Amino acid sequence: MNKEQARLVELLSKELEEGNLAIFAGAGFSRNAGFVDWKTLLKPIADELDLDVEKEWDLVTLAQYHANVNHANRAKLNQLLVTEFSTKLAPTESHRILARMPIETYWTTNYDNLIETALDNNGKVADVKYTVKQLATTRSNRDAVVYKMHGDAAHAAEAVLIRDDYERYHLKMQPFITALSGDLVSKTFLFVGFSFTDPNLEYILSRVRIHYGPDQRQHHCILRKAKRSEKEEQADFEYRQRKEQLFAGELLRVGIKVTYVDEYEDISVILKAIEDKHKRRTIFISGAAHDYAPWGQAVSERFVYELSREINKAQFRVISGFGLGIGSAVISGVVEQTIMNGGRLDSDQLVLRPFPQTQSGSRPLPELWSEYRHTMLDHAGIAIFLFGNKLVDGKTVESNGMREEFEIARAKGVFIIPIGITGFIAHQLWIEVLKDFKPDNHVRGEDIFTLLKALGDEKTDLNDAKGITLHLLKII
Repeated sequence: MNKEQARLVELLSKELEEGNLAIFAGAGFSRNAGFVDWKTLLKPIADELDLDVEKEWDLVTLAQYHANVNHANRAKLNQLLVTEFSTKLAPTESHRILARMPIETYWTTNYDNLIETALDNNGKVADVKYTVKQLATTRSNRDAVVYKMHGDAAHAAEAVLIRDDYERYHLKMQPFITALSGDLVSKTFLFVGFSFTDPNLEYILSRVRIHYGPDQRQHHCILRKAKRSEKEEQADFEYRQRKEQLFAGELLRVGIKVTYVDEYEDISVILKAIEDKHKRRTIFISGAAHDYAPWGQAVSERFVYELSREINKAQFRVISGFGLGIGSAVISGVVEQTIMNGGRLDSDQLVLRPFPQTQSGSRPLPELWSEYRHTMLDHAGIAIFLFGNKLVDGKTVESNGMREEFEIARAKGVFIIPIGITGFIAHQLWIEVLKDFKPDNHVRGEDIFTLLKALGDEKTDLNDAKGITLHLLKII
C-alpha cells in the first residue's frame, strides 16, 4: 500500500468511527461478482440496430435508439435487465467487507441486489429504496439504507435505462435528488466502481458545488490507474495519462479526491485496511478461571475489573462471552466507567454473548458455542487472553474453549495479547505468540514485541500487566 492509499485509509477510518462514511457503488463494483457491464448488456441491442457496441461510447443514447426504433417500446430492454441482473450471484469480498462495517448509507446506480444480500448475510437489516414512495417509509430495526437511484432489476419497467428516463429524472425522481444532495452535504462518500459518466450524478454534484463552493465536503473515489496495454502505442498511452490527470482535476472541482490503484483487486485491500483499523477499536476479552493462582481471586478479579474499566475509558469497545470467574469483573469495569462518564451503556461500549448452558434446540451445544465464538471474533481486531482453566470432575484443567477462541482469532487475523503471568492456557498462548511474532510485519514491531514479552515475565505483576496491555492497545 502506497502513501496515498494509506492516507485514504486513515481519513475514511476516522469518518467511519464518527458515523459519517457513506458508499456510492457503480457498475464496476458488481463486475467481479459475475454481472455484465453496460456494453455486454446492450450488445444484443446494438446488434439489432446493426451497430458495433465497441464503437459506441454513449450507451444511454444507444438504449434510446432501440426504444425509438420500436416506437417507445422497451420490452426487450426490460427483459435483458431482468435476465442479466436477477441472477443470484454471491457478493464479492469487497461487498462482504463493507457489510461488516457500521456503514448506514449506501447509494448505487446498479440494478442488482448484491449490497442488500451482503448486508443480509451479515445479519443486518437493509431498508432498500428504489421508488419515491419507499422514501416515505422506514423499515423497522434497519441497520442500513440502500438507495437504488436507477431502480431494481425485479421492477425493470420502472428502471432508469434510456435517455428519456434520465431527462425526466429530475421531475419523476426529485425526492431521490433531494435525499442524495443532503447526504453529499452531511456525509463523506467513497465512490467505488464508478465511471462518473452518469448525468444524474453530474447534475447533483454540480448543484452541491454551486451551493457550497469552497466549503463543500471532501469526498473520495478509488480509480484504477491508466496502464499501457500490450499493443498500445506509447503516444496513445501518454494521451490517456494526460486525460486521466485532467479528469482527476475535474473530480476535485466537484469535491471528489481520486486515489489510484494498479488493479481493481487492490480496492478490497484498501477496504480491508479500513475494516482492520476499525476493528482494532473493539477488544475481545477471553478468560475463564476456577483457580486464580498465584494471585488469588480477589486480586485477580480487581485486575480484570480495572483493566476493563481503563479499556473503556480509552474509548475501546469490549466484547466478551461472560467467561467463568472473569465475565462479571469485565462487565463491572465497563459499566462503572460508562456511568462515571455520564454515558449510556449500549453496544458501542459493551457486547455480551453469554454461552447457552442447556441444549434447547436440535444443534449440539459445542457447535453452537463455536458459532458464538466466530461471531464475536468477526467484530474484534484485538483479543486479550486471561487465565484459562476450569473445574472438571473435581480437577482444575485447562480451558479448551479458550484454546478454540485463540485458534479462531489467529485464523481471522486478530491481534492476540495473552497475559502470560495469569498462567494456565494464557501462559501457553503467550509462548506461542512470542515464538510466531515477526516485528517486521508491524509498525513499531520491536516495541510491540518487548511489551508482549513483558506480559509473561515473572518480574511483572498484575498492575504492571494492566499498564503494559493498555500501552499495547494504543500503539497496535
